[in-house]
Amino acid sequence: MKLSFNQATTLENSDLANDLELCEQHGYDYIEIRTMDKLPEYLEQQSLEQLSSYFQEHHIKPLALNALVYFNNRSEEDYQQLLKEFKQMLEYAKELQVPYIVVVPLVTKEKILKEDIKSSSVAVLQELAELAEPYGVKLAVEFVGHPECTINTFEQAYDIVEHVNDPNVGLVLDCFHFHAMNSSMDTLKQADISKIFILHMDDTEDFPIGSLVDEDRVWPGHGAIDLDGILSVLTEKGYDGAATVELFRPEYYEMPAEEVIKKAKETTMQVISKYAKI
Repeated sequence: MKLSFNQATTLENSDLANDLELCEQHGYDYIEIRTMDKLPEYLEQQSLEQLSSYFQEHHIKPLALNALVYFNNRSEEDYQQLLKEFKQMLEYAKELQVPYIVVVPLVTKEKILKEDIKSSSVAVLQELAELAEPYGVKLAVEFVGHPECTINTFEQAYDIVEHVNDPNVGLVLDCFHFHAMNSSMDTLKQADISKIFILHMDDTEDFPIGSLVDEDRVWPGHGAIDLDGILSVLTEKGYDGAATVELFRPEYYEMPAEEVIKKAKETTMQVISKYAKI
């Protein structure tokens, strides 16, 4: 299993150039690039060609562009803007040779019927996959474990991906989101492992189901998530994708970025090494 770093972990105390140097120095294999802030900031000072050259000359490689947000159940005007953003991301992915684009469901206080969420999600993902296919890019759907997210459990996300029925559309399994809305371990045990493209490693303080927010995340192995249960299922089923550490902890933003990147690797490896080589 390869080790990856998500830039949310150093969101407020680093930038893309610094994250790359530190992740390279500390032995990460991949990075998930935040396209909503960190990539635009980088491009204010340097070029996409320079970023591409960096990846060609170093061990670390881009795993995913993270993320195309709120892809489903949008107004026609909003959807056209989403398509424009997605097409730009495809051009970035082509230049940087990024294999995945993470896509995130709509978060809203509006109540939407599950059948309408499913029909919209399937249709949009099929269209996006068709656009992405010539670029060799796959879509990784990341359900969000919060009551206001339209797709908030593993089983709901897995059902949608099954109905899309495209080998280039799969899932991000984020351990925090899996725990946060009490996703079904039985569904995970029965799942086609080829549909899980990326694993996000994290942990959380032990707050009630349905009340957790990203800032509750803690170092892997330092919280209440059944990481052993999730990892044992994944490794038994033969998962061989990347494991990306992704934390949003305010206290960690107050630490030096290098210290966070080192600690994130150490804690993630301590958890994963029981199940897979990394």
